[in-house]
Amino acid sequence: MKECDPMESSEKQPCACSDGQPETNPGPAPMEMLPMFNGPVEDADEPCCGPPAGPPSSTDEKPGYAIRNFVQEFMTTPIGLVPVVKARHDFSDRLGTLQVRVGFRRNDYKVAPGLYAAGKPDAQAPVLVTANYKLSFDHLRKHLAGQDVWLLVLDTRGINVWCAAGKGTFGTQEVVARVRQTQLDKVVAHRKIILPQLGAPGVSAPEVKKGCGFEVVWGPVRAEDVPVFLSAGQKAEEHMRRVTFTMAERMVLAPVEISLARKPILWSLLAIFLLSGIGRHFFSFTAAWERSLIAATGCVAGILAGCIVVPLLLPWIPGRAFALKGLLAGLAAGIVITASWSSSVYLSFGAGLALILMTTTVSSYLAMNFTGTTPFTSPSGVEKEMRKAIPLQIVAVVMAAGLWVGAAF
Repeated sequence: MKECDPMESSEKQPCACSDGQPETNPGPAPMEMLPMFNGPVEDADEPCCGPPAGPPSSTDEKPGYAIRNFVQEFMTTPIGLVPVVKARHDFSDRLGTLQVRVGFRRNDYKVAPGLYAAGKPDAQAPVLVTANYKLSFDHLRKHLAGQDVWLLVLDTRGINVWCAAGKGTFGTQEVVARVRQTQLDKVVAHRKIILPQLGAPGVSAPEVKKGCGFEVVWGPVRAEDVPVFLSAGQKAEEHMRRVTFTMAERMVLAPVEISLARKPILWSLLAIFLLSGIGRHFFSFTAAWERSLIAATGCVAGILAGCIVVPLLLPWIPGRAFALKGLLAGLAAGIVITASWSSSVYLSFGAGLALILMTTTVSSYLAMNFTGTTPFTSPSGVEKEMRKAIPLQIVAVVMAAGLWVGAAF
């Protein structure tokens, strides 16, 4: 039941953000009332403190109804019809994953909360709890081939388990409310629910037992370990409790980090264009175009350094702070970019220094986004780093702007 970026660790406390009250859903509707449309539809690896949680799911939305492609049939249970999910992903699932990886519809990529089934579960089948973030949901179900289990999907507002545990949407109250709303006690004869280990920061097991009568069993970190975990009598081996942050797991985050940067970068490029035109003759569009082209290459180099070089070479870049790692990667990139433009008449010593400062600052700032997707950091450490780094980054930006404008006179 791997969430929040394959890197999530129970040893790291996630970021704390807003909370919300769970919504309740009405019981399943007859088959003939089901909508016949499909929506676009692994766990992602998303930055922990990314965008804020979206709105609660509609009280009219029922499990498997709004997004139908992953539902293969409906089974009759004591509480009515329950959707049975496919373990296999189809084209729309893979397309949806690709879209979210590059930041498209990222804040609204979710399934309806409620009770689902995988295989042919009975009253003795285990109950796995997950988030209604579609990547989390997909990543879990693709590892359930041959398994007969119930899936209890919480309304985490489209946020993955690890992050939702910090934001409060994957929490004790939502677990209790969803167990009661789905009438889970009428579906299963036992009184145990398996929660992903990475949801532990947001859930109090004793309070869940007190609130709904179900005992919490903590599952493994990764969804791929769920079948072995279940076959071993719901016992996790030591490696199932450990978190990795491999190169592949780090690099899968790069596309979404770059997509998150596109809006502020567009505004930055506009500011660069305007500043580049200022000179002895007040404003020159020719100078604005040619000088801003130079600055833009530095800006792009900073983005690539912070979003690609840092995660790629993370273990080998000196320093513990991500801002420092980004600074070093950006400094190297800035020197290369400045050297490549050394023959330009517009690149004086002051302009070259400004270019290096800008590239370094962009890289340092963007590198800090990875603090929420790695087991290497903690909330207190991240806050401490940001309090120190951001003021220095602001000063560096102001200095770069001043040097860039001053170089034109």
